[in-house]
Amino acid sequence: MLNFDEERFVRIQSGAVNLAADLDEAVSSALADGARNIVFAGVGGAGILMQPAAELLTERSTFPTYLGWPGEIVLTRPAYLGAASLVVIPSLSGTTSEAIAMAEYARSVGATVLALVGHEGTPLADLADHTFVNHAADDTSCESFYLQSLLIALSVMRSRGEMADYDEVVAQLATLPASLLEVKRAFEPRAAALAAEIQDEGYHIITGSGPVWPQAFYYGMCILEEMQWIRTRPVHASDFFHGTLELVEGGVSVILLKGEDATRPVAERVERFVPDHTELLRVIDAADFALPGVSPKVRGLVSQVVLATVLERLSAHLEVLRDHPLTTRRYYRKLSY
Repeated sequence: MLNFDEERFVRIQSGAVNLAADLDEAVSSALADGARNIVFAGVGGAGILMQPAAELLTERSTFPTYLGWPGEIVLTRPAYLGAASLVVIPSLSGTTSEAIAMAEYARSVGATVLALVGHEGTPLADLADHTFVNHAADDTSCESFYLQSLLIALSVMRSRGEMADYDEVVAQLATLPASLLEVKRAFEPRAAALAAEIQDEGYHIITGSGPVWPQAFYYGMCILEEMQWIRTRPVHASDFFHGTLELVEGGVSVILLKGEDATRPVAERVERFVPDHTELLRVIDAADFALPGVSPKVRGLVSQVVLATVLERLSAHLEVLRDHPLTTRRYYRKLSY
C-alpha cells in the first residue's frame, strides 16, 4: 500500500481497543462516585469523532448525555455541567487551547475529567483526572478516537445494567485492528482509481446518515478542506432533501458514505435520487468490506471506523497525485487567531 506502515497501524488501533478494561474501570468509578451525566467536549475533528458515541448513548441509554463545543461551554456555562458530570475531552496533541480551557473549567466546577490524548506529559494529559494515552498521528487518529469513545459509551451502558453482552461486543472489537488492515488492502485499488478521478475536482457534496454522518463531516472539513484545500459541502443525509438537493446538477460531485446501522435507508434515498441529476455519484459502503467474526449488530456500531480506514487510503493517494502533502497548512497552528 502507498506510503503506509502496516505494523504501525495495527499497533495503534490495538492500543485503542486494549484500553477497554482501563476505560471501563474509570467510567465505572466515576458513575459509582456520583456522576449523573456525561459530556463529550472535543474541539474540531476530535470533537466530531465523539459524535457516534454520544448518539449511541442518547439512543440506547437513559443516562443524560451531552455533546458540546468547548469554546462555547466555557462562555455559556451550561447548567448540565457541574460536579456530577463526567467530561470526556479528546485531543491528539494534548495541547489544543480550547481543550485545555475546557478541562480547566470542568475541574473548576468539580467535574471529573477523562482525557483521550496521543501524548503523555501534555497540558491536557496533566489536567485530567483520568488520562488515556494512545500514541497516534493524524492518519491513524480517526479509528483510535472512534474506538475509544465507543468503549466509553459501552462502559456507561454496562455500568447501568443497560448492556448484557458487553464482554461479547468488546471481544469482537478486539479483532478489528487486523481486519481493518485487510479492509485497507482491499480498498487500495479503488482508492488509487478514485483519487485519480477526483484529483482535479474542486468541490464535493459529501453526505451520510447515523453514525457515519460524523465521518462525512470530518472527511469534508478536516481532510479535503484543511489538508487538501478542496471546497466541500458536508450535509446530513436527512437534510439532503431540504436544501442541498438544489445544488445537484451535471458535473457536481456527490460522495455518499453508507453505514450498516438502522439509518441506512436514509442514505439509500440519496443514492436513488442523485444519479438522475449528476453523473458524479461516488458511494463508499461499509457493507462491502469483510469483518470476520463481527456480528451485524457490532458492524452497525463500527461503520464509521471502517469508512475512516478506507478514506485514509484515498487521502494517501490524493496527496501524491495533487502534490499537496496532508501536513501542509497556511493558517492552522501557523498564525494567532
